[in-house]
Amino acid sequence: MSIRSLLALAIGLLLSSSCLADSRVLTSIKPIQQISAALLEGIDEPAVLLPPGASPHAFALRPSDRRTLANAERIYWVGPDLERFLDSLLHDNPQARELMKVPGLVLREFDEEHAEHGHDDHHHDAGNLDPHIWLSPANALTIAQWMKADLAPLYPEQALQLDANLQRFETRINAEQEKLSARFATLKDKPYFVFHDGYGYLEEYLGIEHRGVFSLAHEIQPGARHVNALRDQLRSAGRACVFSEPQFTPRLINSLTEGLPVETAQLDPLGADITVSADGYIELLNSLTGSWAVCLESL
Repeated sequence: MSIRSLLALAIGLLLSSSCLADSRVLTSIKPIQQISAALLEGIDEPAVLLPPGASPHAFALRPSDRRTLANAERIYWVGPDLERFLDSLLHDNPQARELMKVPGLVLREFDEEHAEHGHDDHHHDAGNLDPHIWLSPANALTIAQWMKADLAPLYPEQALQLDANLQRFETRINAEQEKLSARFATLKDKPYFVFHDGYGYLEEYLGIEHRGVFSLAHEIQPGARHVNALRDQLRSAGRACVFSEPQFTPRLINSLTEGLPVETAQLDPLGADITVSADGYIELLNSLTGSWAVCLESL
């Protein structure tokens, strides 16, 4: 790495640390930051713990991260099924809020195949609940509604602004639902494959269902035997879409799809490249569903 690149990285880390230090609200992952940013528009700027590109399934805290956690007035995280590295630190932290426990959420269980093989990798609890709750727009709205009440004591003079921000978020979510329902109505039978079983909430919302999952655990690449079995599934499906993720190497994708009549596209459930803003969650939703629809429409 060049000296210029090292300097740019150091400056980026310093700016990030400064932003974290100034934030009263800390979120574990970017999608939760986007939901809280929609609520705090014009009031405050929530920070995020995980840097872009990092996976919540295998993140290691730095000393500076621990200081940030200790100084935050509110900490929003999904829960130990997703961010296992935070469990011991946040279990008894009075400022921490585990969002999997928010009343009114509609939670789903992983597919049966994942349930049989995924416990050692993800350490899911006995219920085997899917922690990717932000991928349900209905859950995102439930979280925002609950979060507004939880944030009210921190911002007593901005109660009207919190109400207005929540109303705007709800209006945007409802508008997106109408558009997505219309767009995906004709795509329900199109075959596609995903790289890990993390899209169930969004699939249920869109009324679609994958034909296969390439990796039962997010951080574990499929072995040769599993790759061959997946190639057989792809061959049987004929023309299909294969959705990769930024964390998986192109080499793996090529070995799975070489010589087969498939279309490929990339999905990023964390939205690493999406700017944090009041509309950030909507942009994340549009990015995912847009990639999905374009590929399925090409079949």
